Amino acid sequence: MKAAKPAAALALTAALLGACRGKTVEEIAATAAAPVKIITLAPATLGGIVAATGVVAAAPGADWVITAPEPARILELPKAEGDRVRTGDLLVRFEIPSATTDVANRRAEVEQAQARVENAQASADRLGTLVQHGVAAQKELEDARRELTEARATLAQAQAASHSAALVESRAIVRARFDGVVAKRNHNPGDMVEASASEVILRIIDPSRLQVVAAVPIPELRRVEVGKRVRVLVPGSTEADEGTVVSRPAAVDPTGVSADVRIAFDKGTKLAAGTPVRVEITAEERRNALAVPIEALIHEDDDTFVMVAGDDKKAHKRKVEVGLITPATAELVSGVKAGEQVIVQGQQGLPDGADIVIST
Repeated sequence: MKAAKPAAALALTAALLGACRGKTVEEIAATAAAPVKIITLAPATLGGIVAATGVVAAAPGADWVITAPEPARILELPKAEGDRVRTGDLLVRFEIPSATTDVANRRAEVEQAQARVENAQASADRLGTLVQHGVAAQKELEDARRELTEARATLAQAQAASHSAALVESRAIVRARFDGVVAKRNHNPGDMVEASASEVILRIIDPSRLQVVAAVPIPELRRVEVGKRVRVLVPGSTEADEGTVVSRPAAVDPTGVSADVRIAFDKGTKLAAGTPVRVEITAEERRNALAVPIEALIHEDDDTFVMVAGDDKKAHKRKVEVGLITPATAELVSGVKAGEQVIVQGQQGLPDGADIVIST
């Protein structure tokens, strides 16, 4: 009786081994239904995306850099960095010694030239009368008229120089051209400044007219069109401002790798000028496209697959061809059809034909 128990145990072991013979470990592991999540394929419009980096900047005409018209001393600079300004507000008052002296000298030259004209006119009139009475020679009258012509030319030159000097003097007072904000202030009253583009006194921008200047890779420019929709995001944030492409370059630098594309915000923005951003520009569109999340794709060597949930409650591996790809989705142009259910979670490592249970 004791010898029967080992014999029975051996027979049971042999039976179990026989039952498992011919089955892979993967098949044995897949006997329990795997929980998965699915989507039902339905035709939709899918937009391709051109991604680029950019920076928030003032629109053309909304960024004004103020410099000195001549070497000068700053007398008044009432606005601080960050202050709002209104059209017509005083921004800078300069003292320009050279302009003050030049205006006085030019006015004196005008007065002298005017007196010369008056004298020449009087002489020409007098000699004209004398010539009519035969008292003066015709040559004297011609000389007087020549002098009058030269005096008038000199007066015209003096008046032009005086006007130019007055313009320079008028630039001693700078008033706001538009409503905006002081973005930068580099000097204080009493400072001596040079007339140089690099010596900025103030920078005024209009925050209501901000745009994005995006550096789009040159090979991607052909996909970008004026009027296309754009999402503008700060790196690390999921909240986006909506915008539209308003300009693209007519020419590019053949040695460059990117070109600037301007994007206008639809409803303004709270972002400050100079903020780095990333943009997603809608490019080509596919109508009636069947699309799945990128995560649903299974890549094996050079082939791409998805797992389809069948009516038999099993997962079926399906080879597909991928078309347009966006950062989040991929278009499936063959291998599946509308109405089929594609597994989008739980499909990785799932064998073909495995039992599945759909979770919500």
